[in-house]
Amino acid sequence: MSYQVLARKWRPKTFASLVGQEHVVRALGHALGEQRLHHAYLFTGTRGVGKTTLARILAKALNCETGVTATPCGACAACTEIDAGRFVDLLEVDAATNTRVDEMRQLLENAVYAPTRGRFKVYVIDEVHMLSNSAFNAMLKTLEEPPEHVKFILATTDPQKIPVTVLSRCLQFNLKQMTPPSIAGHLARILEAEGVAAEGGALNLIARSAAGSMRDALSLLDQAIAHGAGRVEEAQVRDMLGTVDLDYLFTLFDALLAGNAAGMLAVADEMAGRSLSFDAALQEMASLLTRIQVAQLAPRAIADDLPERARLLDLATRFDVEFVQLAYQIAVHGRKELPLAPDELAGFVMTLLRLHAFRPATVGEAAMPAAPAAGERPTRQSAPLADAPVASRRVVPAASAEPPPAPAAPAASPAVAASAGGHDGGEADWHRVLQALGLGGMARELAQHCELRSVDAGQVVLRLSPTHRHLQMKPAQDKLQQALSAHFARPLQLRIELADVEGTTPAARAAEVRRERQDRAVAAIEQDGFVREIIETFDATLIDTSIKPV
Repeated sequence: MSYQVLARKWRPKTFASLVGQEHVVRALGHALGEQRLHHAYLFTGTRGVGKTTLARILAKALNCETGVTATPCGACAACTEIDAGRFVDLLEVDAATNTRVDEMRQLLENAVYAPTRGRFKVYVIDEVHMLSNSAFNAMLKTLEEPPEHVKFILATTDPQKIPVTVLSRCLQFNLKQMTPPSIAGHLARILEAEGVAAEGGALNLIARSAAGSMRDALSLLDQAIAHGAGRVEEAQVRDMLGTVDLDYLFTLFDALLAGNAAGMLAVADEMAGRSLSFDAALQEMASLLTRIQVAQLAPRAIADDLPERARLLDLATRFDVEFVQLAYQIAVHGRKELPLAPDELAGFVMTLLRLHAFRPATVGEAAMPAAPAAGERPTRQSAPLADAPVASRRVVPAASAEPPPAPAAPAASPAVAASAGGHDGGEADWHRVLQALGLGGMARELAQHCELRSVDAGQVVLRLSPTHRHLQMKPAQDKLQQALSAHFARPLQLRIELADVEGTTPAARAAEVRRERQDRAVAAIEQDGFVREIIETFDATLIDTSIKPV
């Protein structure tokens, strides 16, 4: 006997064996049990979710010799002939090849005759949306008022193309795409019955690659069995599918956290050497970032038996919550832009460098660029846009380009100095404490707009102006409290009071420094001889906003 593919061999023959469509099975089961039989059914859904299979099971339920039932016996002549595809009163029509009105009229002319063997004459019209408008119009009257012995079962992957006049005459059931766990579980049961050894990770890969289609999953399973010479192993399935091993992504994230761009590019080169799909890599990266964010905000939602649980929780503690959101957007947009890149490797590399460029940097990293490794070409450090050196059509003289001296830190208020407790003098100077914390994101933004009021044995009190109350987000406060506890080497509670600040906050000081630098740059340009000559000759006006300090 010739080999029969798994998708045909294991096609469900009863409602109970159908996977992932419980909502449809429940509705049909109740209707069959109460003998509330409609004359036309419409099954919609993507490929491989069970539309044709469900139609055949329903035909068996209608024609089983034991009676109309939700549990056909599967042993009578009607059931066995339907399973074998030779039941004379079950007419399966492919609308993709019978689109014309003449073919539809010829089909419906035989509907008036009583069934030959069964209780009902069942018409199964697959891909019904392919029919022409004339064919739809020809079947409308019969579809609305068919003979008592006729049942119509329509199936389509594109219900939007079906006229509403047809939709209104049918009971419509939308079959859902199956979830990866349900697909993997069904594959495991099939392999157990087939006596084929399989690894759980391999089945999960096949289930995800099937994208909700059980038929696609069974076809991939056939291919995996052949690829593995009778075994289904995760490594071989990854090679077969070209999917990305999570170890690559974990290595990428480790290099990202270390600020090692060269290490990230080395991983990309290794992936290119194995001809892995970079589109799939970015998809897996977005999925992994999603699980990292879940581990950060809802760690109990991470399954205890997940193989990569420990590594996920480790990354969750090392990544900023805000940066994970940004990294997810970068991965998603990088995948969207992949077809526009010169090639897939270039698009993937640019996405990795974008992650590296936007990663949170500590104060030390922002102030001092990392020295290039041996043999590596040094790169110019990028500066924030607000402080980018721009001289409009003229270089500012060197004398005016010298960076201004850092302003002296203002003295702390007496209340703060009295409560500081003399922790090496650092607790009394909020500006220096903030620099030592190395915060990023919203936590740093919140801290910069606060002033330190007091630090005692178990509590830090900060004051925030009411105009910046929107910065009081819980994640930012939690991160600031953790950083303060680590800095002062003891557990501290953070309390933020809303009131007008008395001193100069770090944000106000930074704004003042920027204003002073801007004023000096404008003065330097105004005193430049060439600029003064241009203004006097052409009666020109100097636009101050076009001048940026160096």
